[in-house]
Amino acid sequence: MASTQRLADMEPGDIVGEYQETTTEYHDGTSRRILYTEVESPFPDGRLIVSRTDPEGIITHTNRSFVEMSGFTEEELIGVPHYILRHPDMPPAAFKDLWDTIRAGKKWHGYVKNLRKDGGFYWVYATVIPNVRNNEVAGFTSVRRKPSRRKVEECAALYPTLFQ
Repeated sequence: MASTQRLADMEPGDIVGEYQETTTEYHDGTSRRILYTEVESPFPDGRLIVSRTDPEGIITHTNRSFVEMSGFTEEELIGVPHYILRHPDMPPAAFKDLWDTIRAGKKWHGYVKNLRKDGGFYWVYATVIPNVRNNEVAGFTSVRRKPSRRKVEECAALYPTLFQ
C-alpha cells in the first residue's frame, strides 16, 4: 500500500527559533521544504520509541514516546512515510543501507539524527526488524533507544563526509 498523502512543506510558524531552509528529495520522487534548527531534544532515559510501517515505509503504528519526541500528533504520523523524520544532516547512504538490509529480511542497527516537527532534532540508536508473514516481508518494526553521547559525536563528525 503506497501513501496517497504528500508530505506538506514545513512552515515557519511551526518552527521554534532561528532556522535554516533546504529542500529534500526522497527516493519516491517527492520533495519537501525542510526548516531546521540547531535545537537538540535529549532522548529521555528509560524510554523506547516504537513504530511500525508497511512494506513501503508508511507509518501504521506509533507509541507515545514516538509522538512526544517527534513533536507530531499521532494523527499526523499515521499514514505518512517514515521519512517525515529525515533530517537533512543524514546522508542518503545511511538510508540506502537500511533499506537494502531490511528488504533482504535482515535486522538493521544504526545511529540516526531525526527531525522534529518544530525544526529541532534528536538522536537515536535504531534497530529495524522486518515483520515476516508467510515468508514475505509484511512491514517493519523500529525500536529506538537513547544513544551514547560518544557515538552521537562520532556520527555527527562522520555523516557530513558521506554526502556525494
